[in-house]
Amino acid sequence: MLKTTFNRFKLQFGIFFMLLILIIIFMILSPSTFLSKRIYISFMSTIPFAAILALGLTLVIISGDMDLSFPSVMAISGFTFSSLFLSTGNALIALIAALMVGMGAGLINGFIVVKIGVPSIIATIGMQFFWRGLTTVICEGMSNSIVAVRETTLHPLFVGRVGSVIPAQALWFLGIAIFLWSLLNRHTFGDSIRFIGDNTQTARIMGINVDYVRILVFVQMGLLTAFSSVLVCFEMANWWPTQGEGYMLLVFASVFIGGTSVFGGRGTIVGTFIGSIIIGIIEAGVISSGYSGFWTRLIYGVIVVASVSVYAIMMKKKAL
Repeated sequence: MLKTTFNRFKLQFGIFFMLLILIIIFMILSPSTFLSKRIYISFMSTIPFAAILALGLTLVIISGDMDLSFPSVMAISGFTFSSLFLSTGNALIALIAALMVGMGAGLINGFIVVKIGVPSIIATIGMQFFWRGLTTVICEGMSNSIVAVRETTLHPLFVGRVGSVIPAQALWFLGIAIFLWSLLNRHTFGDSIRFIGDNTQTARIMGINVDYVRILVFVQMGLLTAFSSVLVCFEMANWWPTQGEGYMLLVFASVFIGGTSVFGGRGTIVGTFIGSIIIGIIEAGVISSGYSGFWTRLIYGVIVVASVSVYAIMMKKKAL
């Protein structure tokens, strides 16, 4: 029984083992930092922003598509939230509007990719430039200070400290991961995503509404992107035109190290969950160990290339 369970989840066990080894190494190299609970509270307050994006992107990649527009969708969603809050003073209205903007951006991506037929990597690169450019033009390069958002009832709900210790965004991250895991592994929609990513034509023959599922996957990515952006605004009590920049590599590294295949059809929410934690602690671990922060980008790049290479090798072996 135990052997069967291990074989079934050996990828997740391997990723979790990698996380433990990494933490032990950092504990040895920087005991004053990694033997203190403060660093882990800090991780729980910062990692969820990029990790939530990684969870949403996991479904996109499993479906066989790609989304490179999310950093700019973060910018336009965050701008919507901060601007509406400044003009209305109502955080709930601003939140709903930001989420709708994110879903709208995802819907546009889905329409361009699915209905028009533009390859997702090309379409979303174009939309990344579009949303970033539109945001910059509208805000004229100026940031929005929303310090008053800290006085709203929604602030503690989204980024408050549960028990005066655990950041609320960590619980949102955990809740979203559980929901998406259930969707992917315990719902027919998750099966549809996998079938489409594995073979679109076969999925159509099986009666799956391929266009609908693919568009909906892009919409959920836009929704989660907007939600992450709002969390950042709540946490920082500010919005910058550069919001979302720097997340691209972190998110893709989290997804690929977590076991999702760049070729589609295969992926795991649990792997992405753990992978995002690994990526989230690397920079702090490297710097606290006495090395330059420049090393982190090198490590992220190696992780992405190595992960994709492993799956390429696995695919070749299966084809033989």
